[in-house]
Amino acid sequence: MGTLFMQKGVFLVWICLFGLRFICGTAAQGTVFVDGKVAIGRIDRHFICATLDWWPPEKCDYGTCPWDHASFLNLDLNNIIFLNAIKAFSPLKIRLGGTLQDKVIYQTEDHKQPCVSFVRNMTEMFDFTPGCLPLSRWDELNEFFNKSEASIIFGLNALYGRSVHRGGLSVGAWDPSNAESLIRYTVKKGYTIHGWELGNELSGSGVGTRVAADQYASDTIALNKIVQDAYKNSETKPLVLAPGGFFDEGWFRELVNKAGASFDVATHHIYNLGPGRDEHLIEKILDPSYLDGEADTFSKLHNILKSSGSSVVAWVGEAGGAYNSGRNHVTNAFAFSFWYLDQLGMSASYDTKTYCRQTLIGGNYGLLNTTTFVPNPDYYSALLWHRLMGRNVLSTSFSGTKKIRAYAHCAKQSPGITVLLINLDGNTTIHARVDFNGTMLHRRKHRRHHSLRKSSIQLSKSSKIASNTREEYHLTAKDGDLQSQTMLLNGNALTVDSFGNIPTLDPIFVNSTEAITVAPFSIVFVHIPYVLLPACS
Repeated sequence: MGTLFMQKGVFLVWICLFGLRFICGTAAQGTVFVDGKVAIGRIDRHFICATLDWWPPEKCDYGTCPWDHASFLNLDLNNIIFLNAIKAFSPLKIRLGGTLQDKVIYQTEDHKQPCVSFVRNMTEMFDFTPGCLPLSRWDELNEFFNKSEASIIFGLNALYGRSVHRGGLSVGAWDPSNAESLIRYTVKKGYTIHGWELGNELSGSGVGTRVAADQYASDTIALNKIVQDAYKNSETKPLVLAPGGFFDEGWFRELVNKAGASFDVATHHIYNLGPGRDEHLIEKILDPSYLDGEADTFSKLHNILKSSGSSVVAWVGEAGGAYNSGRNHVTNAFAFSFWYLDQLGMSASYDTKTYCRQTLIGGNYGLLNTTTFVPNPDYYSALLWHRLMGRNVLSTSFSGTKKIRAYAHCAKQSPGITVLLINLDGNTTIHARVDFNGTMLHRRKHRRHHSLRKSSIQLSKSSKIASNTREEYHLTAKDGDLQSQTMLLNGNALTVDSFGNIPTLDPIFVNSTEAITVAPFSIVFVHIPYVLLPACS
């Protein structure tokens, strides 16, 4: 897109949203078909997850070093924006892990050796020497996680005790002694952990090195035995997750078949846009055919789990889109919400239970700015999803342009449904109607108050909603610039205040007789409270 058009974009969006549609340029009609008879998937109650990584400040890619002090070893846990950003989800799942996790040694109460940090060394795998997690830092982290109401998944060192051949197969069984020490210390201290995950990117052909599926299955069984024993006196037990790597159909099938009774979640990683240095990332993000490519992975993993006879479910354990730290002003800018929200919608439609974004903070793909902690656009996209999209996933399609991505869920903690529409077209305004595809439905006929829990969105200053009114949340880029790091909600910039508070996310109210207006290069969440579907009962 030319610069002149991009600068005009936000003005045209405003015009389109507030009724002066005769100067909006190209317009088209379309229909969102929602099948509300049965749910096609059911996500976790807390679907949104984000990661914290081990990378030290010396981690650099393509001549830049975008990690600063974002490692959970040196992250400022006293930053009020950071605290508020996590608490806004109540809770936010946070996965602690990443490339260096398989080179971490955990300090234990009887550990006599110095607990040293990672040191950059280009002769080492992943360019760093092994590092150590001090127990004092583990204590600090757990105190913060308790305060912020976060739900923690911890990635364990799956290479401990193996013979590692650079670029090849890692041989021998996993030595669980160091991990067991950390787990038992965690139990003794009363720290709540949602799940323990074994390894990072060792599945299939691996990254740096790999572990054979049959060996990984044995190691996963060993981890499960440790967790069951360590938590034998606890009312609740954490999940066991594996393998935290890239999907390989044969490898994953063998793991599930051999160890499906010993773990709860199959986690896989997604970096389907290629390297962060790719200058064509935005073109890929705006190409619906390219976005559709990831559906094959979701479908194949879903089929493996469905046919296995086990209770293992699928999570996306890490997804940064573009590997090697992402790309500044793309993976931390408005444009990336097209990719991110499409990923959330697509993965949920294949019964993925949780989706962990790389990262919460760190690199060029953080939900929060690495140095200021101020939310990037995708943070607000995640928060709106978290508050509006309920657990039951509805079969949804769009008739019209291929540039509209459409998803629908039963609404979260409120009546009705929520529709998500993503317009990848920079020139065309779409006027969409919602059709319930022959589903027998009932409409609410009376005004009523919505008493929503704190994790649900505040609908309005007056909580009386007419039976023929819906709530809309229109997301656009500041100044129409897709590479802007400021997101507009219904034309207003989303910013934290001087006290570090996350802004309220207020909708506009639209009469149900009006078509849904989806401006060029915009995203719209539409909560339709007056439609009651069988899938949502």
